[in-house]
Amino acid sequence: MRSVVGVDLRIFTEPQQGASYDDLLRVAQSAEAAGYDAFFRSDHYLAMGDASGEPGPTDSWLTLAGLARETSRIRLGTLVSSATFRLPGPLAVAVAQVDQMSGGRVELGLGSGWFDAEHAAYGIPFPALGERFDRLTEQLEIITGLWSTLPGERFAHDGTHYTLRDSPALPQPVQQPHPPVVIGGKGKKRTPALAARFAAEFNVPFTGVDAAAEQFERVDAACAAIGREELPVRSAAQIICVGRDDAEIARRALTLGREVDDLRANGLVGTPGEVVHRLGTWREKAGATRMYLQLMDLADLDQVELIASQVAPQLSR
Repeated sequence: MRSVVGVDLRIFTEPQQGASYDDLLRVAQSAEAAGYDAFFRSDHYLAMGDASGEPGPTDSWLTLAGLARETSRIRLGTLVSSATFRLPGPLAVAVAQVDQMSGGRVELGLGSGWFDAEHAAYGIPFPALGERFDRLTEQLEIITGLWSTLPGERFAHDGTHYTLRDSPALPQPVQQPHPPVVIGGKGKKRTPALAARFAAEFNVPFTGVDAAAEQFERVDAACAAIGREELPVRSAAQIICVGRDDAEIARRALTLGREVDDLRANGLVGTPGEVVHRLGTWREKAGATRMYLQLMDLADLDQVELIASQVAPQLSR
């Protein structure tokens, strides 16, 4: 089995499909004990596909606040929060507080929002795409501006959608200059431009290596256009279905209600050796240095431990 240089692994969950806080706590603590770099969760209020979503959605930042006190090392974040869900000032307060509660282990993934049905289900306004991107841009300006305000100074913002006056910009996060901001997506223009301005990491979700490499190139070009060096972290999110043999892989695919061949098309699927090879391809062709492992079956802690024991050791930092 070959060694892959410079890739770290993060567990990524989709609680809107049906999970309680206790379910997420078990996964987060298992991931921490197994040595994963981070535990992330989606930020959605409605199940997708055929899932019932029971017992119901959990709020992402309430969840992460709880996990901040019940873990000690693993990093915590969202992939990604929707700018439509929260006002930027209160979101900056919440994330800074969780950063304090965790001792500086929080990261904020923030996007424009896309799932119109969840907005309708919970009474959240869902403007057109152009306005959502405009709001996202202002939110990033406000949140990073608040976090970067020096002690004793005040922050103000006079924008199209948000106005802040004489803000004390408190509380301040532990991490300086502020918690890492993760931006991701497949948009070819505005998304790379926002990443170049605000992000420490760019994430490409659920796509092939070649398409991801092209998107990373767009981000690099956007950075160059404003005189910034390339982003320090390139990442991707992929569903996982890893087993010790074909029978175990098939069993996990059946639990997910998916065909193995379908999962292989856009996922980290196979034996540990096959997954290491796939990660090597991501590192070599796309320059990915981080992978978010989408764990759809939150009861499958054995898979979490299998990857930690048989895949992670082949990924040298």
